Amino acid sequence: MKTKTNLRQTNRKIWAIIPAAGTGSRFSKTELKQYQIIENKTVLEHTIDRLNQLPLAGYVLAIGEHDDFVQTLNLTNKEIAHFCLGGAERVNSVLNALNTLSKFADPQDMVFVHDAARPCVTTACLLNLLNTAIEQDVSAILAIPVRDTLKLVATGHQIDQTVSRDQLWQAQTPQISTLAKLKFAIESALANDIVITDEASALEYINEPVHVVTGRSDNIKITYPDDLELAKLILQSQQ
Repeated sequence: MKTKTNLRQTNRKIWAIIPAAGTGSRFSKTELKQYQIIENKTVLEHTIDRLNQLPLAGYVLAIGEHDDFVQTLNLTNKEIAHFCLGGAERVNSVLNALNTLSKFADPQDMVFVHDAARPCVTTACLLNLLNTAIEQDVSAILAIPVRDTLKLVATGHQIDQTVSRDQLWQAQTPQISTLAKLKFAIESALANDIVITDEASALEYINEPVHVVTGRSDNIKITYPDDLELAKLILQSQQ
């Protein structure tokens, strides 16, 4: 059952994009991290379970050219799932998914973009992010303040300086904006060869204000093999 929200506005639909075409070379040279099993489900199935706690109109998976495994999965609300071909980089996959959405979604609809390998995001965080974006009419991302001391190491392993963390936040996903703003931002950045590491960086390029919503440290992104065990423990604790 989808979680109710306190949205003041109901005339805009809510969509999700999940870029899932990357090879994840830091995780494995041969295995895709989104298809690793935790508690009898793939990482991707857990991720889509979480997103579908929202009142989604649908979601788009950007997948690899030779990925025929995803169609065999028991995805939540599979009847509202759409698929498109991913791109060379994450940003290209997101743009391909936005182009797919543009065929049937309104330009002012809200779009979440969420990493396929972030299965632990909580419903409360999703709702906080969505309600912030709707009620304040802003683009927004989940993020957490940087906790550890940061060191700048320019060459080798020698510390050049300690970097102040007072105004630094660690970006997470989902990140949310309108379909029109996000599509324009990414197209503009790519056309000008701007390096885009997440959706917020594209929005920043077009001077679109992006609001930070405090997330949780357990919203981890599975990057290395030992992250699977941590994600398993987090999912168990959240139950």
